[in-house]
Amino acid sequence: MKTRRSLLRESAVLATGALLSPFAAHSAPGIEPIIRKGAPKLRLSLAAYSFREFFKDNRTGKPYAGEKALDMFDFVDYCAARGCEGTELTSYFFPKDADDAYFLKLRRHAFLRGMPVSGTAVGNNFALPAGDARSKQIADLKGWIDRATVLGAPHIRVFAGDAGKYDPAEARKLCVAALEECCDYAGTRGIMLGLENHGGIVAQPEGLLEIVAAVKSPWFGVNLDTGNFHTTDPYASLAACAPYAVNVQVKIEISRPGQKPEPTDLNRIATILREANYQGWVALEYEAAKPWEAVPDYLVKLAEAIG
Repeated sequence: MKTRRSLLRESAVLATGALLSPFAAHSAPGIEPIIRKGAPKLRLSLAAYSFREFFKDNRTGKPYAGEKALDMFDFVDYCAARGCEGTELTSYFFPKDADDAYFLKLRRHAFLRGMPVSGTAVGNNFALPAGDARSKQIADLKGWIDRATVLGAPHIRVFAGDAGKYDPAEARKLCVAALEECCDYAGTRGIMLGLENHGGIVAQPEGLLEIVAAVKSPWFGVNLDTGNFHTTDPYASLAACAPYAVNVQVKIEISRPGQKPEPTDLNRIATILREANYQGWVALEYEAAKPWEAVPDYLVKLAEAIG
């Protein structure tokens, strides 16, 4: 007799197949839904992006000068003090001149605080035609694969990009080719790449799953962001993609077309992940105001939801 969980898992796989477009259906399959032995295992992490306005080093080049200014060592300490099991160190907030010695020092610091580095995250655009701009995007990600190796981060969150003036279907094919090249390199370093549902050509689950079906690499999966599907039923969209998740980032709100954002049902998110038998990191990525006041409470709520 099939268990409720196995039936739900089969339903998710069927839903995934129904969402795939003809482009994916006629491609050789890439990764299959991830089948994991044993029970679900959801581990609490916190994304450094949650405190993006307070890092001394950031993409704006304007260091925060207030009393609560952070560097990555401070953030690791914050995660340890708040009961996290891991720490997600977003690439945007490392010093521009960070070298291997810096990453090794940070890796040691995190280890001594009992904080595994759950992953890092980069910004990129692979929906570009062949040329210098595309080559640079690929080279930059390969550079971060090297840095993640030194840092001890097993996973990198990546983007697909925005088609812009190009046909979305063609842009997805370009993205697939770039991802396969980067996954080949990541595999030599033991690093997983997780493609986030981050607008552009992956704003809808159909677009994301086209790419998932086409990329042929065991070092590839989905970085499932709970706040980025702005569909009529975001939870159904998340459930369709959850079987492919290699990392999860939880936002505190979801959005539906034409409606005001609503609080994320954390228990429902946890149920979706358990029904997919997900085993891995669940990182809070807080994007609202006043993180110093709000993040501790949301960490407690998320920890309770994921058990």
